[in-house]
Amino acid sequence: MKDLIKRIAQALVDNPEQVEISEVKGENVLVLELRVAKADIGKIIGKQGRTAHAIRTILSAASAKMKKRTVLEIIE
Repeated sequence: MKDLIKRIAQALVDNPEQVEISEVKGENVLVLELRVAKADIGKIIGKQGRTAHAIRTILSAASAKMKKRTVLEIIE
């Protein structure tokens, strides 16, 4: 999961070397925290949050196949 989101984020931003993802594991939920450069936040979120929603949809589909619940948080 972590590698999937990292690859997607690196393809979208201008500074791919500043993309960082950390995992916070709970009992039933895995939270992925995505950090990018301040200038690239808009590119990850997209107009009206469409890009972020699309990334979360891909993440949900991939995690459903593994029978886990995964949440993506975009951190400034």
